[in-house]
Amino acid sequence: MRSLRNPNRKPTHPGALLREDVLPDLGITQAAFANYLGVSRLSVSEILHEKRGVSAEMAVRISRVIGGTPESWLHMQEAVDLWEVQQRFKSNPAIAPLVAKPLLAAA
Repeated sequence: MRSLRNPNRKPTHPGALLREDVLPDLGITQAAFANYLGVSRLSVSEILHEKRGVSAEMAVRISRVIGGTPESWLHMQEAVDLWEVQQRFKSNPAIAPLVAKPLLAAA
């Protein structure tokens, strides 16, 4: 099955979704969101500014506070992480596909 996502475009970080859509729609601040999640404001700030990824624990907290499943939040983070690694490997010629040597025919 072919993906609908453009592989040349970085996937949306879950923090960007929270920062641009969710928190404004809820009308709450970072500090209030941190309080609801039971974490520090710094932790929330780092996620919202895409300096930290969403962990499994944070995905559970977010899903309990605003909805969605923990898996959906983790899937968003996984897409970002995988894309970033793939970009680094594009320019790494030291890692290449394994090419099997042809087997010599037994005499």
